[in-house]
Amino acid sequence: MFSIGGILPVNASTQTGVFNIIQSEENSEEWTGINKRLQAVGVKYCVIPLANINNLEDVGKQQVLFLPNVEKLTPVQAMVFKKWMNQGGRLIASGPVGNLSTPGVRQALRNMLGGYWGFNLNDAQELRPAKDNIQEWKNQKELFSQVWGAVMIPENSQTQIAAVWNYQNQPAAVLTTENSTFLGWRWGKDQDSNAQLDTAWLKTLVNSYLKLSTQQGVNHAANCPQSSVNTTTIKKPDISSTNISQTENKPTQINVSRVSIKPNQKPNQKPTQKKPTKQPRTVNAKKRPIQKPTQKPTQKKPTKQPRTVNAKKKPTQKPNVSKPTKQPRTVTVQQNKPQSKPILRVTPQNFQEEIDQLQEAVRLDIIPNSNQPIGSKDAIALRKELENLIGRVESAHLSVLARSGNTKNSPALKRENTKASRETTNSNLEETLAQAREVAKNIPVLISQKNYALARQQWLNAKRNLWQQFPINQYLAQPEVRAVWLDRGTIVNAGNEEGLKKIFDRLAKAGINTVFFETVNASYTIYPSEVAPQQNPLIKDWDPLASAVKLAHARGMELHAWVWTFAAGNSRHNQIIGVSSDYPGPVLATNPDWANYDQRGRMIPVGQTKPFLDPANPEVREYLLKLYAEIVTKYQVDGIQLDYIRYPFQDPFSGRTYGYGKAAREKFKQQTGVDPVNISPRQRDLWQKWTAFRTEQVNSFVAEVSQMLRQKRSSLILSVAVFPLAEYERVQKIQQHWEVWARRGDIDLIVPMTYALDTPRFQRLAQPWISSQKLGSTLLVPGIRLLSLPTVGAFDQIQLLRDLPVSGYALFAAENFNNELDELFSNTQGKMKLSYTEPIPQRQPFRTAAFRFAALQQEWQFVGEKDEKLSNSVTTMANFQQHSKSLQNALNQLAAFPSASNLISARGELVRFQTQFKIWMGATAKENPYRVKVWENQLLTIERLLRYGERKVINANSGLTVR
Repeated sequence: MFSIGGILPVNASTQTGVFNIIQSEENSEEWTGINKRLQAVGVKYCVIPLANINNLEDVGKQQVLFLPNVEKLTPVQAMVFKKWMNQGGRLIASGPVGNLSTPGVRQALRNMLGGYWGFNLNDAQELRPAKDNIQEWKNQKELFSQVWGAVMIPENSQTQIAAVWNYQNQPAAVLTTENSTFLGWRWGKDQDSNAQLDTAWLKTLVNSYLKLSTQQGVNHAANCPQSSVNTTTIKKPDISSTNISQTENKPTQINVSRVSIKPNQKPNQKPTQKKPTKQPRTVNAKKRPIQKPTQKPTQKKPTKQPRTVNAKKKPTQKPNVSKPTKQPRTVTVQQNKPQSKPILRVTPQNFQEEIDQLQEAVRLDIIPNSNQPIGSKDAIALRKELENLIGRVESAHLSVLARSGNTKNSPALKRENTKASRETTNSNLEETLAQAREVAKNIPVLISQKNYALARQQWLNAKRNLWQQFPINQYLAQPEVRAVWLDRGTIVNAGNEEGLKKIFDRLAKAGINTVFFETVNASYTIYPSEVAPQQNPLIKDWDPLASAVKLAHARGMELHAWVWTFAAGNSRHNQIIGVSSDYPGPVLATNPDWANYDQRGRMIPVGQTKPFLDPANPEVREYLLKLYAEIVTKYQVDGIQLDYIRYPFQDPFSGRTYGYGKAAREKFKQQTGVDPVNISPRQRDLWQKWTAFRTEQVNSFVAEVSQMLRQKRSSLILSVAVFPLAEYERVQKIQQHWEVWARRGDIDLIVPMTYALDTPRFQRLAQPWISSQKLGSTLLVPGIRLLSLPTVGAFDQIQLLRDLPVSGYALFAAENFNNELDELFSNTQGKMKLSYTEPIPQRQPFRTAAFRFAALQQEWQFVGEKDEKLSNSVTTMANFQQHSKSLQNALNQLAAFPSASNLISARGELVRFQTQFKIWMGATAKENPYRVKVWENQLLTIERLLRYGERKVINANSGLTVR
């Protein structure tokens, strides 16, 4: 904890560059207030543009760095700051730092700052010192007053709470660690805090850190030369009413100066940026997108480089939606041909490589050889995760042995003849499991002895050994959804149908049964369309969608058209095809009135890369419905998957909102009499109406798509790729309320993008939705991101899902398949291992339920032969055997002859079986609770398959509703 004593005077003439402050795109609009407060601090400082931070030398040797309200950092920048702190640097931060960054960057910042920005307070609250803090705080009155900020969430037990909000339960307002301080408000923003309080905090923090410093002299940063003024040009967001077809905007220049002043001296120079006006405005402007998106990447760069582009001039009138007479701004990709005019480009970053390094560094909370204290909660979590991993390894082996009928070996008891799937230092599975159980028991003992490093080392070794014992060379899968997103980059690289055939052969061998085929990306269709303005210019002389449908069906796979719904462009795709980075895509280029905007008139929000369509615009909805109708009519696809079925990410209480399209504003004003651009989140009732209005635009469109698909072909499957945020937070930030779609029966599959680089975090993301009672009769298919995930880590996440009540998984993406994954999938779930046709849950839910219960019976029989307690309490009980046989017969009858009466019979048998199951398994549950819980989950999966089948099979055919 830093010391808060009196504020020491700083002699500017004897100190040079006391601290560095970072200026970014996000805080540039607040720079007037920030600069005013910096001058009041009375010390020299260096202003460093965030874009200039690429290596450690760019930060310089100043020991204090201030990140005021910087929401977007690249992985490279986060790694630089982390290295700088490891060398003794002290970090001060304020506002929602890193909230617009990738997950790996956000986690790194949490580790550096000891916590994160949780959620915004609705009103200004009194800032108070924490009760357990030092006494000097109470005398620093200038540090405490009314502030509009957020609740801060400590990351671990080493984080201290320095100040709290005078609010319910006094939540944290300021977090501190040994090397950092995190202020829970937007420092320098006049609307949120007063200048006197901000200045007092910065003075106190700088003084406390410099007193702790052992270095008397400080050097200039590379970006802060000896001259008194360092001027940097920053592009100010363009909020003028320019036409969408404009290709360039001239940036406003803001002179950002390194100020050299004495205490109480007035500055010589101020930034020229004007404060944003609150007057209503016409929001049809655009802005160049910056940086890289936080949404899942879908493209893979073409192998043929470089490419040049001839772009035709955009027409001023929009074509007929159903069949345009003129192709708008057709992007023609040619080789060795000069560009007709200068093209605006975004400097590409080595994104994947850097994020791989960063995410690898933060993907586990367990750092080898670290002797930092482990709190009681963390200790419980470590032990629980190790016990769960033991359960997953046993569960995987039980599936193998029960299926193969091998009664000589048991996953938990004896494994004398079965070889390990990988070479390991442990002699056999039994020994590995015993050692892991011993480690789990010893963790609390080691922590009580403060032997934290040894506890971590033993935990990591046990995890590594358990991973090596997964049976990844043997078939163990049950009927399940095994889906993959086949991304546009992989399709383009295939080049033709023969190339695509190799991809489908690979997927079929891996046991994949459902392909989400990227059909509409950034408004470009992958196929030649009579509705969309333009086919993707990277596709030459073939129809990938037609080829994909043929190839998938020939291999017994389903082909679902994966479409971007409201996201209309992509600056990263623009780089690939060689057009201007701010090109909004062919649909918006042709129909500028269809665009959506943020509250400042920007088509692309700060820190994001995609312009969006306005869901409230009737012409937008009509166009999309015609496009999807074309896909399902022209091609025998098995379904449609809606992606980007939402608004862009927003943070209303931080001044970032979206949805101010022309149609939306007019429609909302007709309903309420108020133009939404004039509404503030502080106007609670009116703001909630605005949020509900936007959410309903998405909800109603999903319903319209669902109805259209049922009319075209009742067998079509509608799935949605969605964010796994908490329901309220998701509605407020992206207006995506997929629980409503599920309850109404509009959708069939929910595919949450639960991407994580380790299994515990993956489970924390997926578990709330797996346990949810709000999903109606839909099937949940969690997403697993393969990028940077080790092969055995991918298997571990899949095994977790197989032990939980879900119907399968989806892999993102095909471009991340490799030889190791090919071998693993082929061995454990590949079609070559089967002598029968396996049902696909979304297509044959009743047959899937019968297959899965038969697999359960095999496991019970196998374990009963090895587990004396289970044998005595279950397998010899006529009651258990009778109920099991009755349920299997009912499920088989339903699978063979789907009808309302057979469904009622099967459901009744299942309910009776589930009711008695805990009683039958009582003794076994005491010895192995994980195994019994898995069996209960499997029965719940069968229950959910019956519920889904009722709607999708019974009701669709007969119109009856069975309850």
